[in-house]
Amino acid sequence: MTTPPPQGQNPFAQQGQQPYGQPQGQAPYPQQPGFPQQPAAPYGAVPPAPPSRKVSFKLIKTIVIVLVVIGAGIAAFISSRDDANTAAIGDCMHRGSTNDNDPDLEVVECSSSKAQYVVLAKVKGDFSQVSAETKCAAEAKDFQYTYTETGDGSNFLLCLKDYSK
Repeated sequence: MTTPPPQGQNPFAQQGQQPYGQPQGQAPYPQQPGFPQQPAAPYGAVPPAPPSRKVSFKLIKTIVIVLVVIGAGIAAFISSRDDANTAAIGDCMHRGSTNDNDPDLEVVECSSSKAQYVVLAKVKGDFSQVSAETKCAAEAKDFQYTYTETGDGSNFLLCLKDYSK
């Protein structure tokens, strides 16, 4: 009859030798120079969660700049829809400024109290003041005012008349 080995001992180990051939007090793998030895996590331990990533100031600044540029583009598009270059025959116009050299005409609803002029004709091309009068006389017999816009690649002439409701 054999007696069981005492608890905590390896019955197959030779006297004075550690199990699995590891010398007492040394790590199972040689340590690499420049890398400190890390203690092993106990079995079943949950590794720590990676640190949460915070939103940086630079990212917030970039997002704000992009939103401002998009907003400016949308505002420019909306405001350009009412410019004189979008006017068509029969549209009503409002004079935004009192400067005779740049009257700043904008398209408005004819039912609006701002409506001052009605477009009788719109002619594309480059016009001098003399030829603008002549061209409007040929296009719209009862015109009262001419408006020319040049310089942005889409030169045109509007023949206008006072709007009466």
